[in-house]
Amino acid sequence: MPVPILLVTGFLGAGKTTVVNHLLAHAEGRRIAAVVNDFGAINIDAELLAGASDGVVSLANGCICCSLEGDLLRTLSALLRRDPKPEYIVIETSGVADPADIVRNLMDPVILREAPLETVVCVLDATAPPAAFEDALQRSQLRVADIVALSKLDLADEGAGVRIRDALRALRLPALVVDANRGEIPAALLFPANLDRAPARDPGPRRPTEERFETLSWTSDKPVSLPRLQQAINRLAPKLARAKGLIESIEQPGRPMVLQFAAGRATLAPGVASAPGVPRTRIVFIAELGVLSKAELDEIMEACAAAV
Repeated sequence: MPVPILLVTGFLGAGKTTVVNHLLAHAEGRRIAAVVNDFGAINIDAELLAGASDGVVSLANGCICCSLEGDLLRTLSALLRRDPKPEYIVIETSGVADPADIVRNLMDPVILREAPLETVVCVLDATAPPAAFEDALQRSQLRVADIVALSKLDLADEGAGVRIRDALRALRLPALVVDANRGEIPAALLFPANLDRAPARDPGPRRPTEERFETLSWTSDKPVSLPRLQQAINRLAPKLARAKGLIESIEQPGRPMVLQFAAGRATLAPGVASAPGVPRTRIVFIAELGVLSKAELDEIMEACAAAV
């Protein structure tokens, strides 16, 4: 029996991981294998976690999650050899990845026979500015989608959903548009009853690979001041595409928090304690190439801990 693949794409911070988390937490008996860029993004409820080994996190509901390291086809082959093998495979792409390249790889005849690409979901941030539709990468992500899932509608202004739907119609995309608050998409759309016929796909001509983003990091063994951190993020925001990390603050000692920055907004949520020997504060920043220097980043971020 073939194992259908669900591909989840979308720009940085759109809410892809929220969709994958919801799928895994509400598997309803389905044995799902999720392939993600890193385990740190997966935040399944503690009662679902059952341990990790050999690069795979096992979940108590029968699902598994593995990190995408190296060749995608090799990762998929390893999953298909598992006993029992998954009933479905979910692949979460990087926010800076052109999904057309991934679709092209999944058209490999061997993979297509054993694990057909059934559904492509593009998660779209409803709070993103209209200019987002002019971005070539965003358009490529939308172009390959069967379903466009509108995330963060609860954070968007009134009428945002209508405006986005109008903009998508103007692009003449064939995709079905659905609301996906808190990552929830109707399972019937994602897991088709008929697993024998995967849709034919044409990812289009191969485009030259262009390095567009770079990753910078900042770590500190000191806790940071929350007001100063807010000031630092406000200074960096115009140059950032995305930021994510774990912090400890002066104001709430011993309470790790996860920092997220996307679409111009920063949020804090409860986190987990760092392992011994690991810096208490570590943040990864993603920016367009050449927009933000390491020296500028360090200067701005060091001020967060300078008063400690």
